[in-house]
Amino acid sequence: RYPDAVAALDRAIARVGTPNRASWPLYYQRAVVLDRAGQWPRAESDLKFALELAPEQPSVLNYLGYAWADQGRNLPEARAMIERAVAQRPQDGSIVDSLGWVMLLQGDVKPALTQLEHAVELEPEDPVVNGHLGDALAASGRLREAEFQWRRALNLNPDPPDKERIELRLRAVAP
Repeated sequence: RYPDAVAALDRAIARVGTPNRASWPLYYQRAVVLDRAGQWPRAESDLKFALELAPEQPSVLNYLGYAWADQGRNLPEARAMIERAVAQRPQDGSIVDSLGWVMLLQGDVKPALTQLEHAVELEPEDPVVNGHLGDALAASGRLREAEFQWRRALNLNPDPPDKERIELRLRAVAP
């Protein structure tokens, strides 16, 4: 019910009046809902505004940085944002995963592998994190380990788009 959630957050934001630092969660939450509703341009705008209100908020830094990385956009800026988030929350597996993912997308395979192995230690049951580690292992030439990691990710019941991506990876390496 994303449209209902967006409407409720629109009303909440309207009631705030002039936004201030304490308003960032409303813009962040609306951005997440908008993103899931397929309205990325508006979500991106809300994330940027949330960062104007709270420039070092790790959840916002990570969400926007990861989204850009996943889209293959603004990779240096995305990495810098995620590095700032990791500095604040070094034990948050999702944020550590984001850093490893953007490193991998930038071709920094060895440091990406280190970050993604650590992310799996922190979030062992997350299918996306496990899938990203599989991608880094494959990029390192460790295809058997990558296959194992992707199969593990599939066993963790990923969302349909993530499942499809992982299955594509497996078909590419399967004999």
